[in-house]
Amino acid sequence: MALPAKLRNPVLWLVVGLPVLSIVAGVGLVMIALRSGGDDAVIDTVQRTAQIQTTELGPDERAQAIKLSAVLHVDAKGIELLPVGEGFSNGAVPRDAPLSLVLSHPSDAQLDRRVELKPSELGWHADVDLPQDHDWLLHLAPSDTGWRLRGRLIAGQGAAHLAPAVGGR
Repeated sequence: MALPAKLRNPVLWLVVGLPVLSIVAGVGLVMIALRSGGDDAVIDTVQRTAQIQTTELGPDERAQAIKLSAVLHVDAKGIELLPVGEGFSNGAVPRDAPLSLVLSHPSDAQLDRRVELKPSELGWHADVDLPQDHDWLLHLAPSDTGWRLRGRLIAGQGAAHLAPAVGGR
């Protein structure tokens, strides 16, 4: 069965096909945008004034002032946080209090995790099976958010350095 002459014309297919294809592509883009979550990949509370985005750096400055830094180690046994800065050894940070670690996926907020690290013999520990097939953005703070350390765990690496976001690392 042969098609009528009108339907064999390629220009007709372009006239009908291009608008239909653009509608399908537009709906697909809207669905992707709606599923991606918020418009920021930043987990901090931010303020926007005149299209300038600012965040509170007070906790980072406090961590820098008391000279805090740490090493995060990840393996099959879980997550181990080892204190290396002076602030942990001089009593500025209580060693018996739990710490909150936020692990943010760089591009998918649905994969973000919040882990409570409990005091251990060497530092703090959590029994968590953490996938290491992608990077993680790290955000460490006590329950009162008096200070904050940040870092990045690179995919496949077993450790990361955490330090204040201000000052020298």
